Amino acid sequence: MKVIAFEKYGSPRVLHVKEIVKPIPKENEVLIKIHATTATLYDCWQRSSTAPTGFGLLSRLSSGLFRPKQTILGTDLAGEIEEVGKNVYKFKKGDQIYAFLSNLGAYSEYVCLSEDKSVAPKPNNMTYEQAASVPQGALTALYFLRKANIQPGQKVLIFGASGGVGSFAVQIAKNLGAEVTGVCSTRNLELVKSLGVAKVIDYTRDDFTKNREIYDVIFDTVGKSSISKSKKSLRKDGFYVFATFGLPKLLQILWLKLTTNKNVVLGLLEDKAEDLMYLKKLIEEDKITTVVDRVFPAEKAADAHDYVEKKLKKGHVIITFV
Repeated sequence: MKVIAFEKYGSPRVLHVKEIVKPIPKENEVLIKIHATTATLYDCWQRSSTAPTGFGLLSRLSSGLFRPKQTILGTDLAGEIEEVGKNVYKFKKGDQIYAFLSNLGAYSEYVCLSEDKSVAPKPNNMTYEQAASVPQGALTALYFLRKANIQPGQKVLIFGASGGVGSFAVQIAKNLGAEVTGVCSTRNLELVKSLGVAKVIDYTRDDFTKNREIYDVIFDTVGKSSISKSKKSLRKDGFYVFATFGLPKLLQILWLKLTTNKNVVLGLLEDKAEDLMYLKKLIEEDKITTVVDRVFPAEKAADAHDYVEKKLKKGHVIITFV
């Protein structure tokens, strides 16, 4: 079978297509023929062995000090079940599914996955390419927004509203009944408006911390908001949510937590099949959608990573195997 692999850290050009043996599912596993996966910033960090500022050594110790331990990237996938183990009861051959792989491995034509992992039926109103773009971004947005305990009528600001996490956070927060303000660059204004925000702010022209608005929740999906300025725009006991950050930012976050009454939300994504089912329901009810920017064939995976690293993407970048 075909996989997109890398045996050393480096630029997107270290990615290459090669053939390996097709896996055989165990008794409790399904064999999935993958149609589509994603190129995310996380994949790029893993490939280049870079990480948010200050976490480089920890990243190397985790992923491999001198060479990658896991040579096949990819967390998101959508595809079709080709074979099931004899003790599998939730799925059958031919089922169309989407899934999240926390330990990577989706840059492959086939993968074996336990039926108890984060795998669920694909939304009926999505293509494989669209469905593959959902898991990581939407699961991350859902996890952090739930931590912020959003209530109907609250004001929520999403910083990085056009990205893979931000574009879902905008829609999920709105579905929870919040009045949502999206912050993005000039080139993404129309995209964020199309997601149904109450207001959109162009950070290259306006500073949301100067508009005198007070928010119940500020969700920084990209780790670039100014904590010293933003805390003044947050309700006294509001929630400041961070999906990603470097070490300098972490120190600022901890200081904020120690010196104010504001609630600070950090953490690691808890991916669950039931959350994919919840998202499937919202998608099929047309309450949330996805934004697919570009689609690349497996042979052009390096170009997909290059595009992501240039920070040009709107929403999601897809890699296909068919």
